[in-house]
Amino acid sequence: MFSKATLKERRQYYREEWSVKDLPEFIATDLKKREFGFDHNGRGPNDRYKTFGGPEALGKFLRFKAPFASYISVAFYNNPKRREDWLKAEYIFDVDAKDIPIRSCQCNGVCEVCLGEALEIVNSLIDTLQSDLGLKNIHLIYSGRGYHIRILDEEMMSANSELRSEVLKYVAGAEVPKSQFVNPEISNKSFNFEHFTIPIGYSKIFTDKVKFNIQHLVGNEKIDGINPKLMKDIMASRHHLDNDNWGYFKRDIGPRRYKNLVGAMARVNLSTIDAKVSIDLKRILRLPSSLHSKVSMKCMEVKNRESFDPLDKAVPKFVYERKGV
Repeated sequence: MFSKATLKERRQYYREEWSVKDLPEFIATDLKKREFGFDHNGRGPNDRYKTFGGPEALGKFLRFKAPFASYISVAFYNNPKRREDWLKAEYIFDVDAKDIPIRSCQCNGVCEVCLGEALEIVNSLIDTLQSDLGLKNIHLIYSGRGYHIRILDEEMMSANSELRSEVLKYVAGAEVPKSQFVNPEISNKSFNFEHFTIPIGYSKIFTDKVKFNIQHLVGNEKIDGINPKLMKDIMASRHHLDNDNWGYFKRDIGPRRYKNLVGAMARVNLSTIDAKVSIDLKRILRLPSSLHSKVSMKCMEVKNRESFDPLDKAVPKFVYERKGV
């Protein structure tokens, strides 16, 4: 991505480009009940427990300080300055492009390819949150090198960490679906139905995510539970999945090794999302509209997730003014 923003460039961004109108409405509303944190030197958010009476006061601070990074709490408090009297908290899914365990680009940082794959992942997560869980108040934020899904439906805002963890595992496809079924009214004999034979519910979620992972493998990844021989055979047989011929794919892999494969993919699915962020009721996240100074990109709300291109929409003006850009 782009190089680190200088203090001069940060000042230029906040004084010439940043606008109160860039704050998403869900942030501007009840802003005074949120805690803010700032990093002024690139060493982490050590200026904490800030509060503002409204967007204009926040803007005045940003223009004066031009912080290296700006953060806002996912939680609402009656006393945000002390983080006391917790009221509720957004439910978050954090997908960072540089931390995706399977990336076809295999770059050392973040690039156009892995940012595109991160967007594919969050689009899939949002589809599941909407269609399977019926959640509606969902906002997508480009963080500067990944995406934050911020959910403000009341049933999730009031949820405890345990419930958030269970929802995370469902939406992420973090557990291998049950395959053994028994109907005692017919017989005590168990029946086996692999995840790919059930085209609805959690089994379909899991199947779609496993397919996505396999199709994005390069072949040299080191994944717990998949040895080099199994990886080689996965790469040789994955063409079956182009037409969803899972039976042929499993046949080529073998039943025992296929079990290892789906177990490994469940762990990959979970590691795609930063689970600590999802279950933390007092987390602070990068402030939408602020500057991600480390990569010189804007953190911003994504209005159209089908057409959003961060290298077009999220690049500050000062980047184009640099020599050679």
